Parts: sequence; C-alpha cells; structure tokens
Amino acid sequence: MRANYKVELASGIFLLLGIFALIWLATRATDYGKELGDEAYYVSARFTNVADLKDRAPVKIGGVTVGEIESITLDPLSFEAVVTMRLDQRFDEIPIDSSASVLTSGVLGDRYIGLEPGGDLEVLQDGDELFVTQSAVVLEQLVSKYLFNTRSEPEAEDEP
Repeated sequence: MRANYKVELASGIFLLLGIFALIWLATRATDYGKELGDEAYYVSARFTNVADLKDRAPVKIGGVTVGEIESITLDPLSFEAVVTMRLDQRFDEIPIDSSASVLTSGVLGDRYIGLEPGGDLEVLQDGDELFVTQSAVVLEQLVSKYLFNTRSEPEAEDEP
C-alpha cells in the first residue's frame, strides 16, 4: 500500500510539471512583443485582404522583428482592413515610401507584416500611413482559380 502511494505522488508531480511546462511554452511562443522597447510609434496601412492576420503578430524587415500589430479594424466606407502597427523607436529610420505586405511564415504558418524599405530620405513618423501595400495571398483562392479556370474570351471560329 505504501509503494502505491509513492507511485501516485510521483505521477501527480510529473503531471503538474508537464502542465506548467505547457503553460510556460504557450506564453513564451505567443509573446511577440517582449523584445520590443517601451518607446514606440504607430503607423497604419490599408489592405483589401489580411487573411488570418492577428493582433500582436510581428512586423518584420528582412526577417528582423521591428514591431507588432496593434489593431486590425474595418473601414466602413471602403471596406478595407486598416492595420495599425506599433514600431519600436529604435527603428526610426524607416523611409516613408516603404511598402507593407501580408506574408506567411512557411507554407501554412502564421501571418505577419513584412516591410520593404523604400528610398526616400523622409522617414516614418507617429501617425503616418503606408500607401503601398500588398494583401495576403490566400491558398484557397489560388487553388480555386487553378481548378475552375475558364477562358475569358470565346474561341474564334475558323471561316472557310
């Protein structure tokens, strides 16, 4: 009877450690903004389709995280998604003519915003908007276009 108690206690401790490890992993894997500084500035961009882009998703330049998504709202007049990005103040030399794209990590991974720096000498300031954007490429739409591709023009008949 005493040995059974020790096995149950060891199993319980092992189970609790496993649960704590999963909680720790879940909080570490979703904490995109931890490496960002306290001082930041906000920039927005409009997209026709952001797919499954989420708040707190990273904003990257060349694979380096420079910010995170603060909010995603819908413009009621143009029906475009307005994405507000929180960029770290350390990266305050981003040209104002930079472009923003909704990209995917891997084939079916998480979505993020990728910034492509422009060549203008004027830099982004708090409250600016990026005008050159590229919406998300949705895999289902590509497959649908490929499967159901129809000719847009009827074939001309040969005349004798």
